[in-house]
Amino acid sequence: MAQLTGLSQAFLSMLEAGTRRLTNIDKIIEFLTGLGVPTELVPLPLPQTTANVRPPTPDLFAGDADPTLPWTTARMVAALDTAVGGSAMKRRRFLTASGVALTAFVNQWDSAEAEPLQRAAEGSQLTYELLDSLQRTTDGLRTMDASGGAGPLTELGNTHLGFLRHLVDHTSYDMATGRRLAAIIADTATQTGWFAFDSGEREQTLGYLYAALRAAKASGDVRLGAGALSYMAIHAYSTEAPHHAVTAAQTAREKVRKLGTPALEAMLLTRQARGHAKLGERQAALAALGRAAELCAQGRSEHDPEWLYWINEGEIHGQAGSCHLDLGDPRNAVASFTNAREALNPGDHRTRGLFLSRAATAHLANGDLEAGSVTAHEALDLADQLQSARLNDHIDVMLGHLRPVIHSPYAQGVLDRAADAAGTGSRS
Repeated sequence: MAQLTGLSQAFLSMLEAGTRRLTNIDKIIEFLTGLGVPTELVPLPLPQTTANVRPPTPDLFAGDADPTLPWTTARMVAALDTAVGGSAMKRRRFLTASGVALTAFVNQWDSAEAEPLQRAAEGSQLTYELLDSLQRTTDGLRTMDASGGAGPLTELGNTHLGFLRHLVDHTSYDMATGRRLAAIIADTATQTGWFAFDSGEREQTLGYLYAALRAAKASGDVRLGAGALSYMAIHAYSTEAPHHAVTAAQTAREKVRKLGTPALEAMLLTRQARGHAKLGERQAALAALGRAAELCAQGRSEHDPEWLYWINEGEIHGQAGSCHLDLGDPRNAVASFTNAREALNPGDHRTRGLFLSRAATAHLANGDLEAGSVTAHEALDLADQLQSARLNDHIDVMLGHLRPVIHSPYAQGVLDRAADAAGTGSRS
């Protein structure tokens, strides 16, 4: 029956026992069609053999990627395959109507149960020493991204994910070791999705993050799922879907609220605030930022994830500046970016570059051409050193604010420098 219907044996057993329901109309039709139920017995649009029937509308998701299907190990692997090695057509099918896809994945991550990742197979035993080494590889990629931009890191992330995916099928592990492997997969998929986004590959980003959500569910670590949702929020408010950013961040916050993770909650609140600001919801944005600052001031707890090392007061101030800029308040944006400059982690060059480019834009919007131009030069200093398509996009926005005042020597100096950099290819 599993082969006929495309549903797993475990899920079919739960259907028979009455502990699960099949509610997706497309899957109900596939189920009935797979069993060969005569169309005249079912008041549903089952496929007909007549030539006049309109072909069915394609699913929003490609095969096993559908989030409404049971969250099994096999579908976690299928999601990884789609993200890392799937064809462009398969990724497009997977991500059709990405807003619908995001909502579906957020809801299912919040409510679905996952199959434990446990395998007793022939092959070498998966050891904690190897897992520690694999986690260090992911951590190293994260550090490289913060200091130099994503650049070629997407391919490195893909290679790492490929090896992790190989381990799922070709090693032996118990439940505890399997959960640890799933956690590393979730962390790596989230980071690789971010690398793709920072490199300008926005169409690929969500595929990695959906795979990360599945792996996070298998790991049993809700914090990893919240991390993936935080990057979904960035993708959403950066692609004109800020309401999805609010949804993703709020859902993640609800799941971690009782874990005692002030740094993680503070980060999620900044993502929520950015969504509110993009929507023009000033009070909601300021309330989220205020709460984020309170939580950040508490310091990290022992329950905060290690991968969230970068959240600090400077990040909160910088996100506040970005919100003020989106809300049309350049004066407060300038003040927030000034505070961020002093408190950011010294090694987070890309974040500093992003905030400097936005600070320059805020100065210019506030009518301070000299300060805007000086800050623009600082942003260009960092852009010349980094490989980040996202930072380059911010630089272009900043330069757009300088072009109307090109007659000024301050503006002319910045624009000439940017033109020289573009001509020599020093800014990728």
